[in-house]
Amino acid sequence: MIVLCVTGSVAAVETIKLAREFRRQGFEVQPFLSENGKNIIHPNALEFACGKGVITHITGMIEHIKYADVDLILVAPATANIISKFRYKIADDHISSLLIVAQGHDTPILFVPSMHETMYKTISENIKELKSEGIHFFEPKLNEGHAKFPNKHDIVLESLKLTSNRELNGKNILISIGRTIEHIDPIRVISNESTGKMGLEIIKEGYKQGANLTVISGKVDIEFPKMIDVIKVDNSEQMSEEIKKQLKTNDAFISVAAVSDFIPKSYDKKISSKNSISVEFMPAEKIIEKVKDISPTVFLVGFKAEHNLSDEELINKGRKQINKSKSDLVVVNDTGRVSNSGLDRSYAILVNENSHENIGFISKKDLAHKIFNELSKKI
Repeated sequence: MIVLCVTGSVAAVETIKLAREFRRQGFEVQPFLSENGKNIIHPNALEFACGKGVITHITGMIEHIKYADVDLILVAPATANIISKFRYKIADDHISSLLIVAQGHDTPILFVPSMHETMYKTISENIKELKSEGIHFFEPKLNEGHAKFPNKHDIVLESLKLTSNRELNGKNILISIGRTIEHIDPIRVISNESTGKMGLEIIKEGYKQGANLTVISGKVDIEFPKMIDVIKVDNSEQMSEEIKKQLKTNDAFISVAAVSDFIPKSYDKKISSKNSISVEFMPAEKIIEKVKDISPTVFLVGFKAEHNLSDEELINKGRKQINKSKSDLVVVNDTGRVSNSGLDRSYAILVNENSHENIGFISKKDLAHKIFNELSKKI
């Protein structure tokens, strides 16, 4: 269960969508609403979003005790008032009392500050002191003179991390995602249809499990969580060079990127559209086949995209990649098979040196979870 404490910032209007997103992720959400928070949103709206009655004061049910030992206390938005009161352990309402009891239980507490930027700077010492006590803060967006409420998906991801077992805490994982582009002339390129969606789920799962992530990204159609630093590249050569630089400092490498197999001979000037042309292609470097030579101990996860093959053929393709690249695990996708459910699901088989698991149709999120389950057993 997550206890969602809503205080008197105008950003309280964002908590309706935030609560709904937590429920989509399978969490129970118990709302606490401050007196000033009631001036921003009505308790009925929060009750609708959370599916539970809103606690607005302490009664004989001693709510500050009852809900203190949960998976996470999330104060979102957190005003300068509640942050400063908690720093000095002032208990004058249901939310400040809840926080003090929760800290005694070692319950994870996450503040999401939202206020005027000058107020945020003024209470920086209070925030610094609370961080030294092990209290977590999700940094706001500083612009237009305000410390603004962050993206709800980023808050949820941070909360998922704090409520997980963090089995890969301290492990270093390199992830390549997205598509590369190769220039035919200064304007025209060839590429592929990779969106980066699978890579995003890999990133989110790794972050949730506490790993230190290094992400190398080609072109993508997704938005990265703000907590993730991304090394951006354009073409296959840049992707290969960055991977080589990063490999030796990582425990695992998950190669999700759709790297171009061929590099066209590039023209220095724009090709005229009046004439037909022939383009010469050369094979690109297969960086995945160099990984184990550079870093023999790294746990290597490869992806193999195929089209309209039998399960036996897919497994054989996975085995061939293991033989060529010495991958520890290969995820074979059949892009030619489409789920009847109409959902964004992939047909996948996990292949390792000694066995395979035919997963069938699976969401990218669940596939990422399966991959990390295998990875955590090995590293």
